[in-house]
Amino acid sequence: MSSPKQFQEKCAAVFHSELRLRIPAQISKALIAAASVLLASTAAFAAAQAPAPAPAASERITNPVAEFAGIDKITGRIITFDVYVDETVQFGALQVTPRVCYSRPDTEQPKTDSFVEVDEITLDRKIRRIFTGWMFAESPGLNAVEHAVYDVWLKGCKQKSDVPPPTAAKAETGKTKTQAAKPKAAAEPATEPADAAPEPAGDDPSSTN
Repeated sequence: MSSPKQFQEKCAAVFHSELRLRIPAQISKALIAAASVLLASTAAFAAAQAPAPAPAASERITNPVAEFAGIDKITGRIITFDVYVDETVQFGALQVTPRVCYSRPDTEQPKTDSFVEVDEITLDRKIRRIFTGWMFAESPGLNAVEHAVYDVWLKGCKQKSDVPPPTAAKAETGKTKTQAAKPKAAAEPATEPADAAPEPAGDDPSSTN
């Protein structure tokens, strides 16, 4: 008959053999499951951190013509007029000059914007810059020109216009030619420049009492 110590050693041997047969299978399953979860989490994190692809340059269309709308607050008249890029058109006492006009293809989300400079002709015949910045056709009130008498905002960008393009004289003189803004399909200017900036009275040196 074995002693108590030998009996304990036999029981320990049997227990360890049972443990070696069962634990490795359980651990391997747990490790496989944990590895799968870790790989899935890593892939999801990498996808979330990956930068969005930059839009292709072809998605933005450069247009030679910017279409504006203007309102005369005194008469309540609203007109639409086209302006070629780098050309200046006068609307009332304002001179509007678009520098660029961008749009998107019809298959893309609409986004039409133009970088515009607007000058005011004051009563003493001086030109004062009142606006320089981007106008957005989809949000005309976001960055519109606000004036005491006239408001101007961007309506869209175009590839063609019924208005004749700038003449060769502009390139020869190297200066921007100023034209009067005209409503579409109209022959007369919307507002005469003389009305916007009248001559100050009493400046004629030839008039004597």
